[in-house]
Amino acid sequence: MQVFNCDQCGHLVFFDSVECLHCGATLAFLPQSLEIAAMEPLENDRWRRTGQKGAQTSAVQRFCRNRTEYKACNFTVDDSDPHALCVSCRQTRWLPDLSDLANLRRWRQIEAAKRLLYYNLARLGLRPRPGERAPVYHLLEDLEGQPRVMTGHDNGTITLNVAEADDEERARRRISLNEPYRTLIGHLRHECGHFFWDLLIKDTPNLERFRILFGDEREDYGEALQRYYAKEDKLTGWQDSFISSYAQSHPWEDWAETWAHYLHMVDLLETAASYHTRVTVPDPAQPHDQRVENPFGANRPDFATMLEQWVPLTLLLNSLNRSLGHLDAYPFALSAGARCKLLWVHELLQQHRYDSELQYVDEAASPEM
Repeated sequence: MQVFNCDQCGHLVFFDSVECLHCGATLAFLPQSLEIAAMEPLENDRWRRTGQKGAQTSAVQRFCRNRTEYKACNFTVDDSDPHALCVSCRQTRWLPDLSDLANLRRWRQIEAAKRLLYYNLARLGLRPRPGERAPVYHLLEDLEGQPRVMTGHDNGTITLNVAEADDEERARRRISLNEPYRTLIGHLRHECGHFFWDLLIKDTPNLERFRILFGDEREDYGEALQRYYAKEDKLTGWQDSFISSYAQSHPWEDWAETWAHYLHMVDLLETAASYHTRVTVPDPAQPHDQRVENPFGANRPDFATMLEQWVPLTLLLNSLNRSLGHLDAYPFALSAGARCKLLWVHELLQQHRYDSELQYVDEAASPEM
């Protein structure tokens, strides 16, 4: 995630900011341009960008209804859009009981993670165009007498148990499942990987390459998971070929885990680049100093460069965490097998972006019938 600057005063602001702490300007995120903007009020609860960008050239906006009613969003909606909710919030189709203050807090946290995911996907060229299919979300709570809500993906619908927003519950599940890492954004990145498998791989020429790298997804999924959880040695022997222990359970899960890690990579690299981070690996024999490059910059680094910068950056991140008494923020080591799969995700997304841009140019150039 890049950092932003206030339109009015230039002070540092952030992706989820609603007010500049330096000058007091009202802020909102413009999902069309992926920018934080200082906003000036108009009539009838309309707003327009102000400050350095110039209000006269900016479209009229409304705040997402979840901001005005619940203080749970900072995205805007174009005034010509008939929806009251922003492009991220409208993807949520089911909510828990928000009269429960605990659920209200959980929902706000999950929606914040969803907006970050929206930004990640938009930066990767995966923002749905009008008429295109997008993932939808069911945010559900466990209810007495009802089956337990399981986080997962089913035919484009991502279900998340809202209890995952509670740090203590997430930690309990992480420990009980012997997982090194469990976060809200991690869940969403993983589960959306299943959606994009359907979009980018299923019934496409990419399926053959997928099966070479990840295995045959036609293996019975339920039986594969049962075997995985029954294995006493499931935490060993996977490191050479998989990015996590869970990735070995089934090719679909291997893909989703790899996809999530690729999103971790590009987001952390973009964040580091926005702070002009330079990383020096402390090797007395051969010190190596380099500035982290933005994977979405004008001169995008290739995957080899991204990986070369990713490894020392995560070492630094983990060392900083340990200095504060926390566990490693990124408790993974990338084997040759995992790197090969990450490379393919990178190449697949580069090709998808190229094909989408060509299609957009062709459609724009076509005469109206």
